[in-house]
Amino acid sequence: MSTGPIVAAGADLFATAVESQGVPVERVDWRPPMEGTSADLATVLTDPLRADANRRAVEAVLGVQAVLVDVAPASEVLGLSKGEFLHAGPPIGWERTSGPLRGALMGAAALEGLVDDPEDAAALFEAGSVTWEPCHHRSAVGPMAGVVSPSMWMFVIEDAASGRRTYCSLNEGLGKVLRYGAYAPDVLDRLHWMAAVLGPVLRDAVRTTGPVDVTAILTQMLQMGDEAHNRNRAGTLMLLRDLSPAMVSGPHPSSDVAEALRFIGGNDHFFLNLAMPACKLALDAGRDVEGSTMVVAMARNGTDFGIQVSGTGDEWFTGPAQLADGLFLGSYGPDDANPDIGDSAITETAGIGGFAMATAPAIVRFVGGTVPDALATTRRMHEITLAENPRWSIPVLDFAGAPTGIDVTAVCRTGILPQINTGMAGRVAGVGQVGAGLVNPPAEIFPKALAALAARTRSRA
Repeated sequence: MSTGPIVAAGADLFATAVESQGVPVERVDWRPPMEGTSADLATVLTDPLRADANRRAVEAVLGVQAVLVDVAPASEVLGLSKGEFLHAGPPIGWERTSGPLRGALMGAAALEGLVDDPEDAAALFEAGSVTWEPCHHRSAVGPMAGVVSPSMWMFVIEDAASGRRTYCSLNEGLGKVLRYGAYAPDVLDRLHWMAAVLGPVLRDAVRTTGPVDVTAILTQMLQMGDEAHNRNRAGTLMLLRDLSPAMVSGPHPSSDVAEALRFIGGNDHFFLNLAMPACKLALDAGRDVEGSTMVVAMARNGTDFGIQVSGTGDEWFTGPAQLADGLFLGSYGPDDANPDIGDSAITETAGIGGFAMATAPAIVRFVGGTVPDALATTRRMHEITLAENPRWSIPVLDFAGAPTGIDVTAVCRTGILPQINTGMAGRVAGVGQVGAGLVNPPAEIFPKALAALAARTRSRA
């Protein structure tokens, strides 16, 4: 009598014993639900709205075509006035701000002429003389500290079908930059140059060229070894391909154009600040669908990690930001790193970045891990998502679509947490970047979101 394969879940002891007797075993990576979530899971999983709500939310996300339509100052496109700032992550008061966020806000205050010395800006924030709020609250995203001030120039991303727009500042490069909390004179000098030269050069190039299809570039770069979070080399070069003719033939002095081309060409991360608002634009289309359990934002301010869910509106579910595990620059080590920070996890929320590590195996040389880890990560993320994105296919996985639409119920049911590729900022204001690595959200934020979803489900019963 032939014996079919034995299916084993949980502890490996039984599977090993049976396998040693020559019986084929199929191991299932089953895990119990997160502690304390069983009742809420039962309520939400049986919500009659859930299946259709998630289908509609995912279809809305996948239907967005993001194009770059303009580059302009934040004062114009976001309505920021002097003394108003945006930052990454969920809302936070000054007394709880992390070192890199505090440093970036202080540097931005000096950039705007509110103080001569960034060190003097702390008193303005302590006294409440200026205001700051999350980028997400203004349809924007910002990498790392994510600080935006009125004079900073922004990429303007649009979905032509709906007319909705999202925004992101221009990328400064790596190392000692404002988004990592650095505010030395050379940091501010670079930002002044970006406002005076780079922004106008890009604005005129975009307006001359016409809309640049960011979604299409994302599709191509994922097949060229980028994952669009910590690796953007192909995307940056394709952007240069599209804009450089108009930059060269535009009205600006050749020396300014040459410097702009040199800056972008020497900054492999430049396209990140287009990938982020493109992902936000798509995810915002899936917001506010009653009954949907899909995550529409993951963001960190260096102190708290927060998520927002389609079916719960603008409510933030937060927990403590975690320290990344990765590689450090120079003599820096774990004691120098601040907990995770930035809005750039919007890429993972949309299905790329850490979710698409399999398409960019070279990323492990920057964030740590191994190539098999990268492949396994993408496969694992399929277990907690609602769909695949057919536009963003992964060659090494037989062109499977990127895992898209993080499902709160799947995370709570399996205990699998989203994987994020991230940079690491120094914990002391003014230090800048100290490394890059891999990080997960704090587990407790997903049961919090699940409880809110369950409460809404019960209220409809």
